[in-house]
Amino acid sequence: MNIYVAISATIALALSIFSFPLLNNFYLLKLTPATTTTTTTNLEADLVVTNGVIFTGDDSLLFADSMAIKNGRIVSVGNYSAVQQLAADGTNVLNLQGKVVVPGFIDSHVHFIPGGLQMARVKLRGVSHKDEFVRRVKEAVKNSKKGSWILGGGWNNDLWGGDLPMASWIDDITPHNPVWLSRMDGHMGLANSVALQLVGITNLSEDPNGGTIMKTSSGEPTGLLIDAAMKLILPWIPEVSVDERREALLRASNLALSRGVTTVVDFGRYYPGESVQLSWEDFADVYQWASYSEKMKIRVCLFFPLETWSSLADLINKTGHVLSDWVYLGGVKAFADGSLGSNSALFHEPYADEPHNYGLQVMELESLLSMTMASDKSGLQVAIHAIGDRANDLVLDMYKSVVVTTGKRDQRFRIEHAQHLASGTAARFGDQGIVASMQVADINPLCAIRTAMKRIPPGWDNAWIPSERISLTDALIAHTLSAARACFLENDVGSLSPGKIADFVILSTSSWEDFAAEVSASIEATYVSGVQAYP
Repeated sequence: MNIYVAISATIALALSIFSFPLLNNFYLLKLTPATTTTTTTNLEADLVVTNGVIFTGDDSLLFADSMAIKNGRIVSVGNYSAVQQLAADGTNVLNLQGKVVVPGFIDSHVHFIPGGLQMARVKLRGVSHKDEFVRRVKEAVKNSKKGSWILGGGWNNDLWGGDLPMASWIDDITPHNPVWLSRMDGHMGLANSVALQLVGITNLSEDPNGGTIMKTSSGEPTGLLIDAAMKLILPWIPEVSVDERREALLRASNLALSRGVTTVVDFGRYYPGESVQLSWEDFADVYQWASYSEKMKIRVCLFFPLETWSSLADLINKTGHVLSDWVYLGGVKAFADGSLGSNSALFHEPYADEPHNYGLQVMELESLLSMTMASDKSGLQVAIHAIGDRANDLVLDMYKSVVVTTGKRDQRFRIEHAQHLASGTAARFGDQGIVASMQVADINPLCAIRTAMKRIPPGWDNAWIPSERISLTDALIAHTLSAARACFLENDVGSLSPGKIADFVILSTSSWEDFAAEVSASIEATYVSGVQAYP
C-alpha cells in the first residue's frame, strides 16, 4: 500500500528488522536521571496514573498497573504500592478504571503539512464511484471564484474498479477553473484541460526524465501526470501562504492526536517534481514558529530532501539534532522509484497491463549513490523510497557499497515502504541492518495493528498469506519502540519507561484478552508529556 497524502501520508509499521543499541554516540538525547526508589521532594510526582493495564513496551517490565510522572517525564512504573510513594498533596491522580494504556503511537512516514492542507480541499479519499468523484469536484467549483485553482486529492482508482480518471471526466464542470487532484500516493495527479492548456502540455509534449505524461492511443494528454512530470504543473499552482501552512499543521496535529499518534516522522512537501526548498520553508515558517510560540501539539522528526544534505549537516553541526522536546532534526530522504498505483514502481518484470512498462527510476543511480555517500560521511541518516522489487534491490546494493566505502557504524539506513520484494530480498534487510519502514494508507494505528494481526483484505473471509500475521505485542512495538529506534528517538519516546517522555494513550477496552483477539478498541484519550491533549 502507498502513502496517503491527504491524511498526512500514513501510519507506519516501521518494523526495525534488527536490534538497535539503546544508546548511540551521535543521536544521544539528554534525559533526566530517574529512579523508582527515591522519594525525595524533588521527585514528588505531578501525576500518578493507576488502576489500569499499562503496556509499557519495555521488556524489563512489559505490564504495570501504575506510573508516576513529573515535569512531563515518567519517574516510576510498577504497582501502585511502589508508585504511590511519589505522590504528594499536590499530585493529581488519574484512575484508569481498568482501561488499557499503551505508549503514544509513532507514525513513521507522513507528509504532515500537505496532509493538513488536503483536509481543507476537495476530499476524494474513499470515493468509490466516478459519479461521486465528479460530484465533489462540481461542489468545489460552486464555492470557488472564476479562474481560481481547484485543488484536492486522495483518490484511489482501485476503489472504483481500476480505471484511471481523465480530464474529460471533469472538463464540462470546470470550464473556467484549472484543476489539480493528486492521487493518494502523491506520485500521480489529474489536471483538467484548462490546467493543461495553461501550462502548455499538448500532444507534442515529451516525458521528462523520471516522469510520464499519460496519453490516449491517439497521443492526446489524458490529464494524468506521473512522478517527475508533475513538475510541469506544480510551479503554476499559487504558493500556499504561511498562515495556511500553520493552520495545516494544527489541523493535522489534531487528527493525529485523535488517533493516538504523539510523534511523527515528517518527510515534508517533498515529492517528485516539487521544489526541494519547500521542506526548508516549512521548517522555518511553520515548525520553528510553532515550537517557539508553544503551538506544537505532537513531536516531529523532520527529514529533508537528499539534494540538500549539506544544509542539514551544517544546521545539525550548529544546533544538534534536538531543537526542543517537540522538534528533532532527523535525516535526508530520496526517491528510487514511483508508486504501484501509478504504475511507476520499478520492477524486474513488466506490468501485466503494460507489457513494455517496468516502472520509473526517479533518480539516476550515480547521483543517488554520490549524495548518499556524502550524507553518510556527514553522519546523516538516509531514507530512500523504494516500492518495486528492482528498486529495493538497487537501494540495498547501494547501501552495501556505501558501507564498504565509509565503514560500518550505527547508520540505521531506511527504505521507505519496502513494498514489493524479490525472493530472498527480505533476508537482506536483516543481514545488512536496514530499517524496513512499511506503511498502510491512513493515519490510524489501531486499524494498521488490526491489519498486521489479521491480514484480511476488505470483503475477504480469510487472511492473505496468514503465515505473515504478527502478534498484538509485535504490532504494538512496531508502532512505538521500533518506530522510535528507526529514527534514533528511542531514548525519549517509544515505551513507558522511567526517564522517557510521558506520551501515552488510553484505550476504550478494559480487557487485554479482548484487545488481543479483535483489536476492536478505540482511542479514549491521548496524553502528551503527561497532559491530556485529546479529547
